Amino acid sequence: MPRNVQRRQQILEALAQMLEDNPGDRITTARLAAKVGVSEAALYRHFPSKAKMFEELIEFIEDTLFQRISLILQEEDKATIRCNHILYLLITFAERNPGISRLLTGEALTGETERLRHRINQVLDRVETQVRQVLREAELRESLRPVLALPEAANLLFACAEGRISQFVRSEFKRSPSEGWEQQYSYLMDGFFKQVPAAATAGEAEPSSAATQAEDTTESEETTADSSSSIERTFSSGL
Repeated sequence: MPRNVQRRQQILEALAQMLEDNPGDRITTARLAAKVGVSEAALYRHFPSKAKMFEELIEFIEDTLFQRISLILQEEDKATIRCNHILYLLITFAERNPGISRLLTGEALTGETERLRHRINQVLDRVETQVRQVLREAELRESLRPVLALPEAANLLFACAEGRISQFVRSEFKRSPSEGWEQQYSYLMDGFFKQVPAAATAGEAEPSSAATQAEDTTESEETTADSSSSIERTFSSGL
């Protein structure tokens, strides 16, 4: 690995570690430089701003999540399993990367540029859109339709996962976001879907597909092949 790439990675790892070690604190470039063992000027030789460092961490989040989501969609067919695995992925990613979880909630971005908060919101909205897409496809694949309207059904599931991550951050990483998830998810799924007659499903298939393409094109485009293929507390393969 080229030395400059290695140094950039070291800086990002140090930033993520500081987010974990100092919950609630705002990270300064002076403290980050001291953590890395370089001068502030050396930091700026690798990144034009602290915002750019945060931006690359957010890109790491998005790339890692959506490569794994792509695999989930390839490996699983049933909507209940797909949604569970996608949401559990998000939860465990936060749990194994506590510093990153502060970015997911936006807590670490307080006082930073609005563009960064908008960027992390885009990532989370994209995950919720993927859940909605899975629920939509359940009608075509399995003749299942959520009892709630599609947007509200997807939002209910996503809000449960997002809320667990918020509790994890609020507890300063003491409250496990994954503990008890399976039991709660099973409870959510009890009566979540209703069976749709096959004839009704076939009649709606074509417009549903067209609506899907129009609504979700930007959210479900490419996944990055160079992302980390596993969720570990290291950035060596993700950045």
